Parts: sequence; structure tokens; C-alpha cells
Amino acid sequence: MISPPDRLELLTDLYELTMGASYFENGMADPATFSLFVRKYPPRRSYFVAAGLEDFLDYVANFHFSESDLAYLDGTAMFSHDFLHYLKSMRFTGSIRALAEGEIFFKDEPILEVTAPIMEAQILESFAINTMNLQSMIATKAARCVYAASGRGVVDFSLRRTHGIDAGLKVARSSYIAGFAATSDVLAGKLYGLPITGTMAHSYISAFGDEIEAFRAFARSFPQNTILLIDTYDTIAGAQKAAIVGQEMAKQGHKLLGVRMDSGDMTRLSRQVRKILDEAGLRDVKIFASSSFDEYKIAGTIKDGANIDAFGVGTKMGVSADAPYLDIAYKLVQYGERPIMKLSPGKINLAGKKQVFRRTDDNGRFVEDIIGAADETIEGASPLLAAVMQDGKLLGTHPSLEEIRHRFRRNFQALDEKYKALDGADLYPVKLSACLKAVQEAASS
Repeated sequence: MISPPDRLELLTDLYELTMGASYFENGMADPATFSLFVRKYPPRRSYFVAAGLEDFLDYVANFHFSESDLAYLDGTAMFSHDFLHYLKSMRFTGSIRALAEGEIFFKDEPILEVTAPIMEAQILESFAINTMNLQSMIATKAARCVYAASGRGVVDFSLRRTHGIDAGLKVARSSYIAGFAATSDVLAGKLYGLPITGTMAHSYISAFGDEIEAFRAFARSFPQNTILLIDTYDTIAGAQKAAIVGQEMAKQGHKLLGVRMDSGDMTRLSRQVRKILDEAGLRDVKIFASSSFDEYKIAGTIKDGANIDAFGVGTKMGVSADAPYLDIAYKLVQYGERPIMKLSPGKINLAGKKQVFRRTDDNGRFVEDIIGAADETIEGASPLLAAVMQDGKLLGTHPSLEEIRHRFRRNFQALDEKYKALDGADLYPVKLSACLKAVQEAASS
């Protein structure tokens, strides 16, 4: 078994290194600015949620090639000894401005901008895209699920079908930023301080043979955390047995927290289960539902009148099934004093160092965004890109996950409902400042 590497500097595309070698040989070391942004909305998306900055900044702050990295590169016979000697001492010495995690953003707006000697900035491209793509994509998908749930609880059940170990951890963190209440991923709970949740699978019920004895056994083991899975054989019969166990627990001074359904007609069954529990005097027992939920199924189930208190959301959120990637790019926008614009059809980028400004009304609700030049100010609008690294050093400490989660909640509440619709949402207004328009004209001429 190959263990995860201690260092990730070689987690990059080869062309980052070949370009770097050529920059080195040609004496190109002027400051360059690269901008990370999303070119277009995936289907049925109308906003994005920024996530992943903490991982990116930690990577940059600790960037250096290990002896084994350099030995491997030497063994490829692709790079000169002078270049490898340069890599041995190379550290990031530049600056980064970025959107805070939990911020709402829109297409074409820079999520972050990196300014450093060109090779230092260039070599961060692959890691920046990989990190910000996954986590922002998942945070956006999770935000839509939370919105669809309309105040009902939503928890992350995605670990077993996410695309690898690291993805499972990042999905748990990103979904929590966007309002998920907990995760089933125990390691994510340990690493990020997330609430963890989970009780039993169908195999547990089957192992006992007798469903009610399985329920009783679990209640004895976890009297403070009993949620019973009731659809292994027949959901209604399972609910009736759960009600009996709930009454037995009450007599012993304990409380059945909930029941979970994982199959069938969720609307019809949840109504019947609610009736069984209420008639047994268990009105406080919650009904949880799982099985292929995403924002669309959550919204449809609620619209149909289901009696569900919380949803376990797994695969479709954990891989963002309907939009599994963002058209995210990391492009050179300035070299030295020269603004750079890529002119390829469909892939034109905004030249120059930039800032994102947001206008809000008297109630703090979003009105419009303006993408401007980094050195301008716009009256009545607040800048969103903040300096997070200077001279290769982090500026301050990372915000807590709870602070990031609160930032998202505050920002999402400030976004008008017409921009949040799961399908057919209005597009939020984003325009260019006159100053930035002038930069584009100069760069394209």
C-alpha cells in the first residue's frame, strides 16, 4: 500500500514545472498576477459559495520541495541541475488577495489573485484549481440542499461514495460551511470539530433476525442516541415496533430521538409513520429520511406534504452529481506592468489586477457587484478581496469554521430569493467598472 505523501509540491501538472524551467533559463522573474475565477455557471446554478481557501493558504505558506522530490525530478532527466538547485531553495515570497470562505460569488469574479515572481505564482495553478474547485462546488451544492430543506435539518451521509479519502473529508467540511448540521464521517469530526451523526445500517437489523429485539438492543447500548432504522422489512411494521420501543424507553427515563426511513414512497410513508408515533404518545420523535436525496428530491418531497424532520444527503451532494465540476481557471492577468488578456474564443479573461465590489441596500441585501481594478475605490460599495498573504507570510490566523459558517449564513440571507431558485433563477447583476473596462481595451488592442 502506498501511503499518502508528507508533502504535496509534486501534486502538480508537469507543464507547471516545464514552464518554470523555461522561465528560469530565460531570466523571467518579474512579478506576475494570476486570477482564479469561474467562467460560467453549470446548469441550474446562479451563484457559488467560496470554500477551500484555508487549505490553499496552508499549502502556499509551507511550500518547498523535499530532497526526495528533487531526487525524483532529477531522475526524470528533464531538468537541469541549476534549475533543481533553484527549486531547492524556492519559497513563496509574494502576496495573495482572496474572498473569504463562506462568501457568495458569481461567474467571472476572481476568487483569489496571486502576485509573485512568475514561476512562484505559476506553479500554484494546479493545486489552486483542484482545491478551490472541489470545495466551492460542494459548498454550492450543499447550500442548495439546505435551501430546499426550508429549515429542516440536513446531514452529510456521503463518505462512502465520494471520490476518495480526501474528497470525503473536504465534502464534510464544505457542506458544514453551507449549513449542514452534521456528518457521518468520524475522521472529519475529529479533524474539523464537526458534529457527527449515525446509528445503524440494515445489516445490524438483519444480524438479529428479530427486528424489535435489534431495536431494543440498540436502545440499551445507546439510550441517549437512539434513532431506529425502520424499513429493513416493512416500514409500517417497523414504525409500530419502534413505537413500542419508544414507549419502553420512556418508562425507563430515556427518549427515542427518531426513526429513519431509507426507501419507499417517502411522502406516503412519512405521514403513516407520523400517525403511528403520535398515537403512541411519541410526538417529539423525529422522522429522518435518506436515500438518493439532493435539493430536487428534498424540495419535491416537501412540496408533496411529507412529514419529514431532517434529511440524510449522500452521494448526489458528495459528488455534486448534476454539476460535477466548475469551469474554473487560473489565468495570467498581468506580467510586470503589462495587463494580459487571453483572447481564445469562449475563454477570454479579464486583464489586470482586480477587486470585487458589492453594493447593498439599507437592509444589507445584495444589490449588485462591480468588478473593478485592484487600486480603485467605488463609492457606496464594499471590496470583497482581502489581503491574506504578504511577502510570503500569512496575515493573521484562519477564522474558525463556525465563523465561516456564520459568514455564509449571513451572506445567503442577504441574497434575494429570486437568485436562489433551484431552477430558472434570475442572474445576479455583475458589471465592470469604467476603470477596468479601460484596462480591457488597452490589453486587447
